[in-house]
Amino acid sequence: MTAPPRPERFFLPHNPEDQGVEVKLQGVVQGVGFRPFVHRLAGRFGFSGTVINSAEGVVIRLAPPLSRLDSFVFCLQNELPPLARITSLEITPAEVPPRGPGFFILESDRSGRPSTMIPPDAAVCADCLAELFNPGDRRYLYPFINCTNCGPRLTIVSSIPYDRPNTSMHVFPMCPSCAGEYHDPADRRFHAQPDACWQCGPRLSWHDGEGRLITCDDPLAAAIGALGRGCVVAMRGLGGFHLAVDAGSEEAVQKLRQRKKRPSKPLAVMAPDLATARNLCVISAEEEQLLCSWRRPIVLLPRKDDSWLASSLAPGIAHLGLMLPYTPFHHLLFRVENGPHALVMTSGNRSDEPICTANSAAVESLAGIADFFLLHNRDIVTRVDDSVIRVMGGKGRVLRRARGYVPEALALGWHLPEVLACGAELKNTFCLVRGGEAFLSQHIGDLSSVETLEFFAESVRHMQNILDFTPAAVACDLHPDYLSSRFAEKLGLPLVRVQHHHAHAVAVMAEHGLADDTFAVILDGSGYGLDGGVWGGEILLAGLTSFTRLASLEEMMLPGGDAAAREPWRMAMAALWLAYGREELAAKEFVPALAKVEAAKRNTLLQMMEKQINTPLTSSCGRLFDAVSAMLDLRIVSDYEGQAAMELEALAWQEGKGAWPGLISAAGDFPVVLAEEQGRMVIKTGQLVRALVDALAQNRNRGELALAFHRWLVISVTEAITTLGARLGRKKVVLGGGCLQNGLLLSGLLQNLEAAGYEVFAGEKAPANDGGISLGQAVIAGMKQLAEKRSGVPAFQRLSG
Repeated sequence: MTAPPRPERFFLPHNPEDQGVEVKLQGVVQGVGFRPFVHRLAGRFGFSGTVINSAEGVVIRLAPPLSRLDSFVFCLQNELPPLARITSLEITPAEVPPRGPGFFILESDRSGRPSTMIPPDAAVCADCLAELFNPGDRRYLYPFINCTNCGPRLTIVSSIPYDRPNTSMHVFPMCPSCAGEYHDPADRRFHAQPDACWQCGPRLSWHDGEGRLITCDDPLAAAIGALGRGCVVAMRGLGGFHLAVDAGSEEAVQKLRQRKKRPSKPLAVMAPDLATARNLCVISAEEEQLLCSWRRPIVLLPRKDDSWLASSLAPGIAHLGLMLPYTPFHHLLFRVENGPHALVMTSGNRSDEPICTANSAAVESLAGIADFFLLHNRDIVTRVDDSVIRVMGGKGRVLRRARGYVPEALALGWHLPEVLACGAELKNTFCLVRGGEAFLSQHIGDLSSVETLEFFAESVRHMQNILDFTPAAVACDLHPDYLSSRFAEKLGLPLVRVQHHHAHAVAVMAEHGLADDTFAVILDGSGYGLDGGVWGGEILLAGLTSFTRLASLEEMMLPGGDAAAREPWRMAMAALWLAYGREELAAKEFVPALAKVEAAKRNTLLQMMEKQINTPLTSSCGRLFDAVSAMLDLRIVSDYEGQAAMELEALAWQEGKGAWPGLISAAGDFPVVLAEEQGRMVIKTGQLVRALVDALAQNRNRGELALAFHRWLVISVTEAITTLGARLGRKKVVLGGGCLQNGLLLSGLLQNLEAAGYEVFAGEKAPANDGGISLGQAVIAGMKQLAEKRSGVPAFQRLSG
């Protein structure tokens, strides 16, 4: 049974002509021009009354007569300002004494518990852009221009209600002109909290590599000149710092890589406009819509071979992360004709540290990386990185949820108690669930340093503060050594430990409102299993509070533990061991690529596997990708997490000319073997490895083999699901896990499983990777809390599974 959708229509109570009404609205209704919109709408209908912001949302009181109330409510729902969203609308009869003719906007009521949402930060709107480049406008070339339809929101707010005193703009008193706009209900900047201009608002400043002020008339012009000379410029932006260089200069890109110690990880690029973006990448209609939306995410796009961009932006990868300008000063950076035509805009931080936000901290942290600093004096309250989206299976899917999306709530099909979920270790997010909504945090990053843990804790406190949120329980991963798990343990709340892949499954189920037990294909890097093993290529029968492990990839050794994820050659050796055994493997060189690894290292690894020293077993799909990548001589040692799998996909993508080769029903090059072992179905990989070795011995094209591997995995999973479906009678499948960021794999599974008669769901608003784990954790813990009330058994005594 699918959970009921949220109502889209609201029914009006009987309302006599002589009685007023009170309209209560919740959602994204503050800081988005909602009250001026109501003011104009009331004037259009000739209504008198009031509108006020409260902690609970927006309250409209309308005095009689109200003969056209139904039309008013229809327009209220269907003519919203661009950034507004209504999630709840309640109308009740009320005694509303006339306040005289007209409709009035009242001062915000700060009492009560916040239930409204702060809107996400929004890209500069077309109206503000027109003013920005109008020489006759008083905000001509002002780099912080904004209005109620655009500009900073979450990044500047400290508490609810969203009013100027509760933002970092409180230190900038408005000049008479801005104050006039701010208090005029007919103006586009009525109650635009970041409203400012050259006379009263924030300013840019230009600094050398040690943070010393350089006096100049135009800091932006100085920055453009430095970028044109090949310099690295650290820029304080909306939610943190970027490190920027000329994206067309190989020398500048290499300088940034060397200084940041980021030898090959892909770098995001900002193009000045859509026309330039089309010259650099292949862009579909769906991708264009995402690029140009007010959210302005980084969109992963197939890169054109003949572009003038530096070749080292994303080595070995077929896609490029590209975005369009989203702040006024981004647009101003491209105003000079002889300046760079595109910019690298990568996170302003050192490895394993969160993105910098404060000027002083950035100068200290980025010294030695940046040649210059472009700073401003508007404080960033909440650090937020750029969001990343990829269109796969015909839909935009969030890979990193941050600016433009957070703190927008995800609607749930169930009302749950208040739960804090602390997420996983890699690509961490946390999630707060309250009632029928889930608040998934911005991307925190890998919880591998003290600095990132502090960012995590700071963000949890801030989100709880702005939502007035007090959790009744806390959820965490089953892995005992995750820093997020340790954080949860210290809170002293009822604790629900959730198995990693169960959380992946329920995240997708929650997003799509699936309440009944469902097949879940979770293809992931690694996660702590109920048996203490390293899981990662799983087929579950997943419910909202428990699951059954039905099938998995065949287990192979993980030589060296976490080191195997950094050195794919180790997984190639483990795969060969699985296929051939110790004696045959030692006697023959099966894969030429492994000759690049020192013989002493290979022999040591063989001894480790023979004696089973630090070689836990794993069913990880991510490590299988690593093994195949190493065997094809794509990646022996990785520079960053997921590199080997990304390069394997890129090779297959190029071979398939950028598309999944239609439905497939035969294994082709590699045999599909399913077996029953240890109480579950096992997708055997030993035969795959043998077939791959034979193909390499025949000097088969590596691109063909990379694509054939993807085909084998899709067919294997499809056959496993159809076999299990025949047994259990289930016809719905959810897809999750980090490997589902692979466009070929996701498209293939969607097509094949749907062709086999299954209804298939994959994440769209929550990341398929570990960034979506916290959503699943929160829902599982919330459901267990509800079950506890019914059964009397404390939820924190039970594991998910």
